[in-house]
Amino acid sequence: MKKSVYSICGMCTVRCPIRVESENNQITWIEGNPHLLGGALCAKGSAGEALLEDHERPQQPLIRVGARGAGRWREASWDEALDYVADKMKGIKKNYGPESVVLSSRGGPWQAMYKAFIHAFGSPNYTNHDCTCGRNTHHASLSINGVGRKGFAYDIKNAKHLVLFGRDMFSALRIAENHQTLDMLDNGGRLTYVDVRQTMTGTKATRFFQVRPGTDYALALGVIHQVIKKGYYDKDFLEKYVSGFAELCTFVEEYTPAWAAKECGVKEKDIIAFVEEIGADRPNVIFHPGWNLARYKDSFYASRAMHILNVLMGNIELKGGLFIPKGAGDAGKKGIRSIDCGKPDIKRGDGVGWEYTHFDKGPGLAHLFFNRMLSEDPYPIKAWIAMRHDPFSGMPDPEQQKLAMDKCDLLVSIDTNYSEFGWYSDVILPESTYLERDTPIIQQKGLKPRLAVRRKAVEPKYDTKSSWEIFTGLANRLSLDDTFSFKTIEELWAWQLEPTGYTMADFEEKGFIELATSPIFYDRENLDGQFKTPSGKIEIVSEKLNKTGLPSLKPFASPNAPAKGMFRLIYGKVAVHTQGHTMNNPLLSELMPTNTAWIHTKKAKKMGIQTGDLLELSSADRSYNATVAAHVTDHVHPDAVFTVHGFGKEIPRQTRSFMAGVSDQKLMIGALDDWDQAGGGVNLCEVFVHVKKSIRNTKRRLQL
Repeated sequence: MKKSVYSICGMCTVRCPIRVESENNQITWIEGNPHLLGGALCAKGSAGEALLEDHERPQQPLIRVGARGAGRWREASWDEALDYVADKMKGIKKNYGPESVVLSSRGGPWQAMYKAFIHAFGSPNYTNHDCTCGRNTHHASLSINGVGRKGFAYDIKNAKHLVLFGRDMFSALRIAENHQTLDMLDNGGRLTYVDVRQTMTGTKATRFFQVRPGTDYALALGVIHQVIKKGYYDKDFLEKYVSGFAELCTFVEEYTPAWAAKECGVKEKDIIAFVEEIGADRPNVIFHPGWNLARYKDSFYASRAMHILNVLMGNIELKGGLFIPKGAGDAGKKGIRSIDCGKPDIKRGDGVGWEYTHFDKGPGLAHLFFNRMLSEDPYPIKAWIAMRHDPFSGMPDPEQQKLAMDKCDLLVSIDTNYSEFGWYSDVILPESTYLERDTPIIQQKGLKPRLAVRRKAVEPKYDTKSSWEIFTGLANRLSLDDTFSFKTIEELWAWQLEPTGYTMADFEEKGFIELATSPIFYDRENLDGQFKTPSGKIEIVSEKLNKTGLPSLKPFASPNAPAKGMFRLIYGKVAVHTQGHTMNNPLLSELMPTNTAWIHTKKAKKMGIQTGDLLELSSADRSYNATVAAHVTDHVHPDAVFTVHGFGKEIPRQTRSFMAGVSDQKLMIGALDDWDQAGGGVNLCEVFVHVKKSIRNTKRRLQL
């Protein structure tokens, strides 16, 4: 029997719209939704069938029988596994209180369901991966605009100039965004890229700044200085909607292009020429404020500087600039219902909201749990449930994390793959792959908002379940039926759509429901009320930061240089893998089976290193070391050694990725406690490692 469905990809967190064909419960074709992506799909999306067929993923629920991390499991039925988890949670709730359970996830459009589950249980402790991704950007936006990082989006296609600081979009691969960027370039637009190394995005750039690691903020300050000096800013917009401009002018007086050039290791004339370009291209200039900005001690302020530059350009709520994403209400439509439950009025276990009052309480900050778990302050944490989240791969120093996790009576991993956290956990609840599962309906905001849904293309190959089935099964056992009252996905869909007047049949034609036929822009002359700051204006000097004793405009501090024999460890992404999720994929592991360590040509020559030689990388305290092949190149800063994140896994059941390459997070000893006090993000690129040529014989290894 042949079948064709519209769905949503799940190979990474971009979640591109797709169309899938199957016959006799076998996938025969996957492509990008032709109505939105023209059929385009990346390598990861094309490898979805390989994920489905991979026999090295969990095939049924597993319960640990040996020591944590020993890899000794017994197979269990779903009833037994769910009963086991629910009984443990009941015991923890009785003995310690419901707040002693933490649930973490990858975030995204379905996290409302995970939040609702843990809140209904009685715990405020939902968290996600964002402390190692976008928290600095999120809090920077809140401090200036009063809305989070998703409170603005970008009309890149119609821009004249896109500026990216380390946002390697052609490796991160958001297909729709990539198409927009290529269209912009085809239309004569410019792309400026700033990074410590050359990347796929940098090769597309019309201007590339290779800066010294830790100097992004310095370059931004030099640009702000020159923009103000030349008068390349929107005076009317500033006067109407912005406070703190006078203070900004005074602050940046000393941060000249000449100063920035010296700090960053670039040419002053190039900074001046760049400012002339954006002066000519404004207001259709977009400074992307960052995505994964968990990097340096001042990344929060670097992101604030990007937001400030957008404000100076006057590019908000116009074609080719920034816009406020529109929802159903903006299109004159009723919105969908979502599973929800109010957050319990209990202190969060990470201190966010009561000790750290300037941070968004939503997902809190995952890395702040660990020390508190060890001290049991403000209360014991006795369970951690990870929904498609691998703290041991996503956050630094997994051995330090394990000390905290060992205080727990229950560790649960819900995932399509084995994760390093899952391998250490007590129970693995295997989620069906995205091709095998339905999900709740979601609203996708934008200039033309729409409703979208994931539909399964085939029945599950193994004894796995979708996340809504798993959480509903646990909720029923925990007497949370008021929040999780539905029995089937069809029942949930009907309840979600009831206020809208739409039905599931309305998704059939294109795979989504378009809520507006034309782009929706607000009136730029009437944006009052859109900026949710205390003053109602865009605040260059933030009232909220002032109250907590944090500066809005922080003086630049020159980054530390590496000691002799050491390099700053820099990590990044690649187009064929998703963080640490796809290294064992049968197809993608063939394309890239391992990572390497990029080292600059001049440094390598001094050390007698050639491409392919084995390097020994050791943590700063030399407590952890790993061996990986060298990639000698001019396209990385001499102070840094770079590696692709996600490798170095130690899960024997994943034979393709087992011990392949080096793990950057395992080299980050102590980095859990090195975080941005203003933005909340972990300082992942403030780690230095020892690098030397390995004495191991590569030819002998190949022969063995």
